[in-house]
Amino acid sequence: MKISEVTISDLKGYANCYHDMDDNLWTAILMGAKQFVVNYTGLVLADLDDHEDLTIALYVLANEMYDNRMVHVESNKIGFVIEQLLNAHSTNLL
Repeated sequence: MKISEVTISDLKGYANCYHDMDDNLWTAILMGAKQFVVNYTGLVLADLDDHEDLTIALYVLANEMYDNRMVHVESNKIGFVIEQLLNAHSTNLL
């Protein structure tokens, strides 16, 4: 599945969220997660569809954003799975 095809229903299913009370939040999460992937990789939004493995990163990232809606002060690192998937396509690493 391409990132452009992902809907909030897809993300909610992945997160086992079966109600509509947080749909506005899910919309923001979908937009934010896509932008996070763009910023992290340095790819433009249109090019994300060329890398379908990034869709998994989007799902995991969105689920993390929904489940953990608080600031984590003990660490500033993203999860291993997301980091590896995004690093594989990063063009802005120093």
